[in-house]
Amino acid sequence: MAKSSALKQSQQRKQESKHESGRGPQDIRSGKPKIAAPETLDRLIHERLRLGIVSALAANESLTFNDLKNLMHITDGNLSVHARKLEDAGYISCNKFFEGRVPRTEYKLTSPGRRALEGYLNHMESLIKQMRGR
Repeated sequence: MAKSSALKQSQQRKQESKHESGRGPQDIRSGKPKIAAPETLDRLIHERLRLGIVSALAANESLTFNDLKNLMHITDGNLSVHARKLEDAGYISCNKFFEGRVPRTEYKLTSPGRRALEGYLNHMESLIKQMRGR
């Protein structure tokens, strides 16, 4: 118990010293605020191919597996793996059906996926503004 209490007090002192100036951490050389660490960056969307898939679906009501594969210039296996991760996260929905005798797979961006993309884009815009000093 004493160890736990000492650890909590140490962490609390660190937090207080960070916020004493009221401005947060600053770069020693320039005196400008340091850029916030991308703690809230959605790592699932941040991956290049998944960002492409989500972006393509945001711009279209739905896309078939072949549409996405051709648009992204990736293999069937790559698309399957990345689409499954997005589907498991609830960012996209997958609907499999037959058109005549031909199997079709159609993807759509879900509401949580649209919110996640919007949050990701807002976060990236914030980082860009901080880098440009705005």
